[in-house]
Amino acid sequence: MKKLIIVNGPMGVGKSSVCKRLNSRLPKSVWLDGDWCWMMDPFIVDDENKDMVIDNISHILRNYLKNSNFQNVILSWVIHKDEILNEILDKIALDNYELKKITLVCSKNVLKKRVSNDIASGKRDVESLERSLAYLKYYEEFVDNKLDTSEKGKSEIVDEIIKIIE
Repeated sequence: MKKLIIVNGPMGVGKSSVCKRLNSRLPKSVWLDGDWCWMMDPFIVDDENKDMVIDNISHILRNYLKNSNFQNVILSWVIHKDEILNEILDKIALDNYELKKITLVCSKNVLKKRVSNDIASGKRDVESLERSLAYLKYYEEFVDNKLDTSEKGKSEIVDEIIKIIE
């Protein structure tokens, strides 16, 4: 059975870095970053754009899950509420996959350092730090398959994810 692997967590926790490695380690896999659907200028978070992004992500995931060339479909994104994931899954409307949801978290100090480094290197804007720290509390509520990345390297985190999904 195919696997839909959702890797969520706040900005700066390491989702992209981890998923890039995870994608290279899993057979017949594809990695999608939900942020790609938000790369718009101007960046406007309103109901119309939220609906469009959810629809686009659902459409892309459904197509990869239907494609016989892929066994593992990975989505990384800032999914801070179960309602967001449920809306995506409802739109996929397929039953040919097993869902594996992994939440990456880290300490507040580590998150500050990581996002600040991203800001200094031009990867993120200054407002990203405040947004990321504000969202951290939402991930404390998730209990299943939660990995603290504070003191771990990418390879160690990927090894732990592979154990979870097997």
